Amino acid sequence: MGDTWGDGYSNEKPTYKVTLTYDFYIGKYETTFDEYDAFCEAMGRSKPNDQDWGRVTRPAINVSWSDAMAYCNWLSEKYRLPKAYDDKGNLLDKDGMITTDPSKVVGYRLPTEAEWEYAARGGNKSQGYKYAGSDNVSDVAWYSSNSGNKTQEVGTKAFNELEIYDMSGNVWEWCSDWYGSYSSSAQTNPYNSITGSRRVNRGGSWLHVATSVRVANRGRSTPTSANYGLGFRIARTVH
Repeated sequence: MGDTWGDGYSNEKPTYKVTLTYDFYIGKYETTFDEYDAFCEAMGRSKPNDQDWGRVTRPAINVSWSDAMAYCNWLSEKYRLPKAYDDKGNLLDKDGMITTDPSKVVGYRLPTEAEWEYAARGGNKSQGYKYAGSDNVSDVAWYSSNSGNKTQEVGTKAFNELEIYDMSGNVWEWCSDWYGSYSSSAQTNPYNSITGSRRVNRGGSWLHVATSVRVANRGRSTPTSANYGLGFRIARTVH
């Protein structure tokens, strides 16, 4: 993980080795307004502003970390799975006990930062691209130079090696972890549960330059932050 090309930001260093001992699913697309609006209707929540860009298959935006967590729990309950989060945002295992091991979580959740970067880099099919699926940013990403200053429908750029779309650009994506500095020591199944002030977001967005949509770039926002450049995709541990 981290700045393996030598031209990244300081918070992408030091690089370190991560081992994931479990399989996981991750959304092929960013969660769309269609999907998120169904949750809002079911729960009687107000729907987030789409900035007059359109809804349907554009990524849901103006969604906080807490909103995304609530969506994941709703989806778990809908499919009769144990929910992944308690009210404080801690991960839960199948018995509803707090865990720091993502492999023990059954329900729908946000990807860990390590899972996110592994998937963005192409997983076990990785070709080593700087952006998610290409070294040519325009092939795979909606970013400042081609987005028309707004989000675009998901899945309209090329996919990466795992056939996942929009992991570079379009919208930043919330991760489960609290934001923290990297350590050089190797880690297995990492997840930063140490409470901080900000949660991780990854992938850059439609308003960012190419450097910010690289697979190693890291962002962070307070869990209550919601803006027009920030959305999410969902994940689940395979059991």
